[in-house]
Amino acid sequence: MKVLIVDDHALVRDALARVLESLVPDLIVFEAGEPELAFRTLEREADLELVLLDLSLPGMHGLTALRSMRASHPAVAVVVVSATSDRASVAQVLDAGAMGFIPKSSSNDVMKNALRLVLAGSVYLPPELVGRGATAAPIATPSAPHQRTPADIGLTERQAQILALMMEGQSNKLICRELDLAESTVKNQISAILKALDATSRTQAVLMAGKLDLALPAIGKGAPATRGR
Repeated sequence: MKVLIVDDHALVRDALARVLESLVPDLIVFEAGEPELAFRTLEREADLELVLLDLSLPGMHGLTALRSMRASHPAVAVVVVSATSDRASVAQVLDAGAMGFIPKSSSNDVMKNALRLVLAGSVYLPPELVGRGATAAPIATPSAPHQRTPADIGLTERQAQILALMMEGQSNKLICRELDLAESTVKNQISAILKALDATSRTQAVLMAGKLDLALPAIGKGAPATRGR
């Protein structure tokens, strides 16, 4: 797997590369300290799968670079890794097509777990963004006067369990394992969840669920799951 790290600080690039290489030994890592080199690398390495992108870059804001990457290389997943982690910035990068957001302030363990999820094809968002155990209010719209239940938006108990695991950043395979479901069943249920939340992607679904402050079951954190198809 080929990954491109775009950050103007060599120490940050080196640290991210070391974490990535500890997770995937055969990983090929490319580095760029500025957007122009990043775009040349993307053009040259047609099989790049993932870009880790900082927002503070010389010559071009990372948000502008993100939009250009998504427009010219839509098949490449882009995850922002930035010291700028206010809610407005996170919302902007997700709206621009980022597949996740990892704050640079994250501990080493959190960074490693976040990158592990990203490499598995899942989405990582800061817990405070999606309202899982956070004290701050979710992005954008004000909180509802009372917490909604999944049934309020037409989700079944099983779909609520799957959404809870999605909000923990679990991939489809891990959701299958946790709930003892076939992968086709999980995919169908996720499609129904996206429809119920009026979302077109997993990232949008997670954000919307956070905004709605849904009362989801405690799955994947030591709580027993309901087994069966």
